[in-house]
Amino acid sequence: MRHNDRAASAPWIRTRLRTAPGAATALAVLVLVTAFLAAAFPRAVDAYETKGLRHDILTADAGRSTLEVARPQPGLELPQAQRDDEARSPELARIGAGLLKALPAPLRADTSSVAYGVRTSKPAVANEPWLPRPEAVPPQLSYVAQSGLKEHATLASGAWPTTPREVTSDSREVQGAVTEETAAELKVKAGATITLLTAAQEPITVTITGIVAPRDPQGSYWSADPLLRTPSLVLDTASPFPVHYWTGTVLLAEDSGPALLSTAAEPVLFWRIPPDPAGLTGPDDARLTSVIASLESGPGLLKVREIAGDTAVFATGLGHIVEANARMRDAISPVIAVAALGIGSVAAVVLLMTGALIAGRRKAELALMRSRGGSLRGIGGRLLAETAVTVLPASALGLLLATLAVGEGRFWPGALAAAGVGLLVCVALPLRTTLQHIRPTLHGAREDMVSARPSRRRTVAELTLLVLAVGAVTALRRRGTSAEGGTDLLVSGAPVLVALIAALVLVRLYPLPLRLATRPVARLRGAIGFLSLARAGRSSAGGALPLLALLLALATAAFGGSVIAGIGDARDDAALASVGADARISGASERATLPDELVRTVRDLDGVTGAAPVRVEYSVNMPEAVAGDGAANGDGAGGGSADEAKAAALVGVDPASYAELARATGLPAFPAARLKATGSSAPLPEGAEADPDRVLPAIASPAVAARLGKEPRAIETLSGDFKVQIVGTVPRVASVSPTDFLVVNSAALEQQAPTTLLLTGAPDPGKLRAAVEGSGKEYAVQLRSEERARYVNTPMQAGAERIYLAAVAAGAGYALLAVLLSLLQTAPERRTLLARLRTMGLTTGQGRKLLAFEATPQALLAAGGGLFTGWATIVLLSPGIDLVPLALAGVAGSDTSPVLLRTDLWSLALPAAGVVALAAAVAGVQAWWASRRGSITELRAGDSR
Repeated sequence: MRHNDRAASAPWIRTRLRTAPGAATALAVLVLVTAFLAAAFPRAVDAYETKGLRHDILTADAGRSTLEVARPQPGLELPQAQRDDEARSPELARIGAGLLKALPAPLRADTSSVAYGVRTSKPAVANEPWLPRPEAVPPQLSYVAQSGLKEHATLASGAWPTTPREVTSDSREVQGAVTEETAAELKVKAGATITLLTAAQEPITVTITGIVAPRDPQGSYWSADPLLRTPSLVLDTASPFPVHYWTGTVLLAEDSGPALLSTAAEPVLFWRIPPDPAGLTGPDDARLTSVIASLESGPGLLKVREIAGDTAVFATGLGHIVEANARMRDAISPVIAVAALGIGSVAAVVLLMTGALIAGRRKAELALMRSRGGSLRGIGGRLLAETAVTVLPASALGLLLATLAVGEGRFWPGALAAAGVGLLVCVALPLRTTLQHIRPTLHGAREDMVSARPSRRRTVAELTLLVLAVGAVTALRRRGTSAEGGTDLLVSGAPVLVALIAALVLVRLYPLPLRLATRPVARLRGAIGFLSLARAGRSSAGGALPLLALLLALATAAFGGSVIAGIGDARDDAALASVGADARISGASERATLPDELVRTVRDLDGVTGAAPVRVEYSVNMPEAVAGDGAANGDGAGGGSADEAKAAALVGVDPASYAELARATGLPAFPAARLKATGSSAPLPEGAEADPDRVLPAIASPAVAARLGKEPRAIETLSGDFKVQIVGTVPRVASVSPTDFLVVNSAALEQQAPTTLLLTGAPDPGKLRAAVEGSGKEYAVQLRSEERARYVNTPMQAGAERIYLAAVAAGAGYALLAVLLSLLQTAPERRTLLARLRTMGLTTGQGRKLLAFEATPQALLAAGGGLFTGWATIVLLSPGIDLVPLALAGVAGSDTSPVLLRTDLWSLALPAAGVVALAAAVAGVQAWWASRRGSITELRAGDSR
């Protein structure tokens, strides 16, 4: 008997999994996807922060990122032999090795590019007659005896500089080399000699034995001091006249450092250590900043001086690079936190909905167990065990997939996120199921919104949540979205708060219009409309939980879509502001003009749809501001301070072509008719001198218009002297990037030749540049598409954009899943209803209409609420969110004016329309599937449904 009893009692978990494998598999897949997303998010954030930090250090100028330890030459009180030994390679190498070993974590050195030696800190005049003197000023050269020359350069001609005999402070002959660029500019050849004077005015002969070519010109070895590879023509600040002279560097043999100690060029001993960012991670930036500060003026500097000498100093710009990276991260983090909290909340709600669906499907089974004496602890324990068997492996697999998909990132944040997903499902599902069976119950009446009114406890709880959410939103609106010291959870939780308010309000108000609509519909012929509205008003699918999930998903998707659209719009606007049109041709200097033949040639190229020649003159002095600071009548928006517009850009345009250009590029409408050249502003014959009292109509920026007032004001320009009268304002023009400008008709100027040609259309870049080069002069060609391509994402920007794209996709997916779960929850009841109605004569087509009409009000409620929630979230957060760090940061010369978040209609409308379409499609599929099943299958004797 005992053997038979053991054989008859099958394990509970195995039995349950065999009984409902589909439900267990679906739950495991949902947990797997959610755990994957939860674990991948912190790893993705760590990954893009890590790549961003490494990218910023690698791409920064080597002169800023390199760590340099330097100290003056050994004291004159020391014996000469000791001074010479301290300037030789063995001693410098020993100190360099000590410095490398003493670097505190997380700072690490790129040992392949470490350099040390002796250099002159003050350039010395080279009076050799064969050296170039562009303005009769002799060049000034620096000298450096640096290690590793043969490893970082190749010999182009001549021989490597060596030290045939030991070099000391008394040596008067040394060998050196120069780079190819230095040799080309300074006319240096192998075998040439340069004289360097000592402090006692004794000559040291430097023989140039070879010309070298850098192996990696942009590497830190050559770029930490750019004069090592490239000479420069600099302005002589000591001269009363603006004259220039050449400056460059001569590379001495490695052990020639002691010879520099006798010069008056202030020699210093140095060690250059380029950082190696390969081992750095995003979270290391705080430690890195602290370590650098310590090395510059803290305990770290004391340790450096113990190794390199008491007079050693530490200098680097790496700290500023890390701080700039941290500022960008801090600017991006609040925007990312909105997506993270929104998607996390909707995922949690969908998991709870899944638990509710499972609990509803097993309600009868567990009620039977409870009525036969099953304890809550026993039932809950069995549910926990069968849930854990499915959920925990799925969570672990999700964590594993996230670790493999996102290679870089800390493990524990992702592990905790995946564990949180598994814990939520393991606890919520048994708890939700057992709480329904605290008291044994029998089958009773249906539990819909009509017969089962919310309890007082639920009403109090909902009112409490509503008051807290409204208070939080009010506080957020009053104090703004800017937060110091990290991410503000109140700001990040704005979509959750708004969705919670909307869900609690809509779920209470939802039945009222449906009940009102039921009365007139009941008088119509046919029962489909009445039945659909009556059931829609009573359906549990319109509860607060499904509605909250939909609103959260739609709000997050709308916010993410608006962020992505705002980034693209900001980059497009910045490219247009920089170029002014689809293409731009201008002279090498501001005063260079374009020949008429070039304008005609470019205008006739394929792909050019419009050409606007423009004459631009920058920094034109404006008259004193008029009393009262009044602005002229204008049709442009915006204003400005008259005191700030002391200088402006004068823009001479052809009004017709320029107005067409403004329309084609999407700029503000340009009032071309107001610049008509008539009367005193009539076109001038070529070469004619104009009367300075002529009055030209002008379109100005708001600040210039405020400064000049309504009356004619005289201005002096290179294009002629005349008076201008403001006839209108526009906030921006295509030809200039400064905010202060003055636009006149170019035909009324004495000098009418254009300096810039603006083009619209899509000309072939190669043909356009070939046409410009064929003119025989150097002109700059700018393309809007190439300027737009400059805004290539840094790793941090690209990572943040990918997270937002994933947030939009995940929000849309969870929204669709929420619709499916809410409809699946009432699927058995719908099938039974159709089976009963078919016995009363309902046709298949009528059944499909019934289910479609029943689902439509709920879908419209969710779509409308989602539109409102998304719009309210964007309105609430937009004043404090600047998209510049995501769109334009890191691009030199880009427009860094604030880029505020604005509503993207497609991001609002498409997810909402998808919800309505999916609800209708699911209702149709349910009706089709129910029509394939017989009524006997659905209607069974004793079934209370």
